[in-house]
Amino acid sequence: MRAIVLDAPGRPLRAAKLPDPVPGPGEVLLRVRACGVCRTDLHLRDGELEPGHLPLVLGHQIVGEVLRPDAAGTHALGARVGVPWLGWTCGECRHCRGGRENLCERARFTGRDVDGGFAELAVADARYCLPLPDAAVYPDLQVAPLLCGGLIGHRALRMAGDAERIGLYGFGAAAHIVCQVAVHERRRVFAFTRPHDTEGQAFARRLGAAWAGGTDDAPPEPLDAALVFAPAGALVPLALRALARGGTVVCAGIHMSDIPSFPYEDLWQERTIRSVANLTREDGASFLALAPRIPVRTRVTSYPLDMAEQALQDLRAGAFKGAAVLAP
Repeated sequence: MRAIVLDAPGRPLRAAKLPDPVPGPGEVLLRVRACGVCRTDLHLRDGELEPGHLPLVLGHQIVGEVLRPDAAGTHALGARVGVPWLGWTCGECRHCRGGRENLCERARFTGRDVDGGFAELAVADARYCLPLPDAAVYPDLQVAPLLCGGLIGHRALRMAGDAERIGLYGFGAAAHIVCQVAVHERRRVFAFTRPHDTEGQAFARRLGAAWAGGTDDAPPEPLDAALVFAPAGALVPLALRALARGGTVVCAGIHMSDIPSFPYEDLWQERTIRSVANLTREDGASFLALAPRIPVRTRVTSYPLDMAEQALQDLRAGAFKGAAVLAP
C-alpha cells in the first residue's frame, strides 16, 4: 500500500510503499477513505510528543470502509466507520473500571502507538471504531474533522458546565465545530484568533460568534469559561484574566508550551484551570449523534495523500480556515 511515514521527529514526512497491514484478533482491516490532519500530528512530526515507534504512519481521524471484519462481526463488511485518537484501552485499570477509559494507564493511540490513517489501508481495534452518520449528510471529507476536533472540542465544552459566555482561543478545526454547538445551545461565543487575522474573525462571526478579535484583545465583557485550543501556554493567563468570578479555563490540547507564571489574584474568586485528556467511546457516540441534529458543518481543505507534509506545514502557518483532510 501507499503510505506517508515519519522516520524521525523533525524530519519531513515521506511517501513509502509498505506491506498491506494484517489485522490481528479483534481488529478490522480498513480502506482509508479520508483522514483528518490534526495539530497532534504536527506535534509528533516536530518531536513535541514522543512517537510509540518509528517509522510511524500518522493520522487519527480515519474514515474507513471495512474490508475485513473482526471475528465477532462488530462491524459488517463494507461498513463506514471512524477511528479516533483513542485506539485501545486495557479495560482493567481503575480508570477503565471507573468509566474513565480516556485516562487508561496503558492506552494506545491511533497514529502514535499504532499506525494511523496517512495511508491507503489501516487496521484498528473493532471496539474503537465508531459508527458514522449517514454519508449523504456527512461525506467522507466532511465527517473526518468530527473525529478529533469535534470529539475533543465537545468534551471541552462539557467541562465548561453551563457557562453562558464562552471564549474560544485559537479558531481552527476544533473551535469552528464547537462554536456551532455552543451557538445551538444558546451560549454566546467570543472567538480569539491570531492577532490581525481579520479573515478568521469574519469566519467566526459567520458561524455565530457574538464577538471576534485577536488573542491580544480583551473581550467586551467577562467570560464564564474559556476553551484554549491553541497550543500556546501564554494564552492561559490571558484567558484566566478574561474570566468572570467562578469561571473556568479548559486547556483542550494534548500538548501545550509551558504556562508562564501569573499572580494568584488572577486565579482567586474560585476560578479554575483544567485539562482535557483524550476521549471516551461514549463521547464519540453522543457527539456523532448530536452533530447531524444541529447540524454541524465542517469547513475542509483537502489534500492528496502525497501532500501530507504540505498539509502539516499549512496547518502550522494557519494557511487555511477550518480543518485539513487527506484524501487517499
